[in-house]
Amino acid sequence: MKLDILALAAHPDDTELGCSGTIALQIAKGHKVGVVDFTRGEMGTRGTPAIRDQEAAASAKILGLSVRENLGFRDGFFKNDEEHQLQVMRVIRKYQPEILLINAPSDRHPDHGRASELSTEAWFKAGLEMIETFDGETKQAAWRPKAVYHYIQARYIQPDVVVDVSDFWERKM
Repeated sequence: MKLDILALAAHPDDTELGCSGTIALQIAKGHKVGVVDFTRGEMGTRGTPAIRDQEAAASAKILGLSVRENLGFRDGFFKNDEEHQLQVMRVIRKYQPEILLINAPSDRHPDHGRASELSTEAWFKAGLEMIETFDGETKQAAWRPKAVYHYIQARYIQPDVVVDVSDFWERKM
């Protein structure tokens, strides 16, 4: 399934907190949007991975996501290395989004900045034909989304783009 927008996130609640209003707005405009979480948030002090799975599924339904996946990376310990880059490249090539929404480049939680770096490298490398990835046994075509936007998390970043999500605030909440 081709998506218009793919949001990548270190944890299952990152997109809900950082860009779910934008996601809801874009879905209302008829765009296909998906979310891929890197971890199950198992290091979080509130809740369990099972509860986070349930919350992510409920959020996907409320927002009307076309797809929600979890890559099962180890919370707190995933790296920006070849193994993880290839997994993120596979989902970028699988869904061929025009736009990526990714974690803030620097934030209170170290996973957010690391996820941003990982997403940025995977975004670039997904467009290189010389790097092969497979969906099952099918070789994937190179694909690089046209735009990448960071969503603000715990630390304020001066935005380049501001999206008015007033009409979708209740859904975001």
